[in-house]
Amino acid sequence: MMRYKIFLISILTAVSLTAHAQADDRLVTNVQSIGIGASNILDTYLSPEKYKGVEVRYISHTTRHLSDQWKELLIHQGIFSNSSTRSDDNTEQLGMYIFDYGKYKLLKQTDRLRLFVGGMAEIGGGFLYNSHNTNNPAQGRLYLNISPSIFGEYDFTLFRKTLKARYELTVPLLGAMFSPNYGQSYYEIFSEGNYDHNVVFTTPFNAPSMRHSISVDIPFSRVDLRIGYLGDYQQAKVNNLKYHTYSHLLTIGIVRTFTIHPITK
Repeated sequence: MMRYKIFLISILTAVSLTAHAQADDRLVTNVQSIGIGASNILDTYLSPEKYKGVEVRYISHTTRHLSDQWKELLIHQGIFSNSSTRSDDNTEQLGMYIFDYGKYKLLKQTDRLRLFVGGMAEIGGGFLYNSHNTNNPAQGRLYLNISPSIFGEYDFTLFRKTLKARYELTVPLLGAMFSPNYGQSYYEIFSEGNYDHNVVFTTPFNAPSMRHSISVDIPFSRVDLRIGYLGDYQQAKVNNLKYHTYSHLLTIGIVRTFTIHPITK
């Protein structure tokens, strides 16, 4: 049970630090996006089959400009996918909420290019439901990742308009995730309290994953339009079980930049 406590304390600490990070008012760039595309899911706790289908993802991406040298990112993601086997006789539904907080320092700047490097903390939770199973129909998802991360912005001119290209890359380095053991039921874990390495620490050796995106901001009268691609590849091999979720999404969103002034007494 000690690992459960450490896991929960880590999550609560990350949430607390994030809330503190949002206390100051800064210049803010917010992007509200919708992504839609293909998903590929494997969870051998529920089924040895791979499921393929359609994923829809809502993304709120906020950049807070702390100074000329520092920025912080806050990202909320809501995910839903519906997938099926090749024979189309069984389906799985995935629902997830993911929150990221990152802090970045300016590494290089030219007239057109800005390159930032930093780190990201990510908390994710959700479920995977298998419509065919009766004994174990669902699998819970809960994890925490600490990741090195980079992003770059490049300004260029097209049709007399200044556009901005952006690339982001995040690769988890250390983390922890919840997972039942092979053959272990949720009844054993939560009703009988039989712990069996259900909190697993993760590294690139047992959970090699990455998320990257490329996008272009196109200016209009009052807001910008962001069009891009998001590739999200999450996988793990723990407790004699294999997991993966591969997503390839086309994203489109609205970019707004504004200043929030601090409240003075």
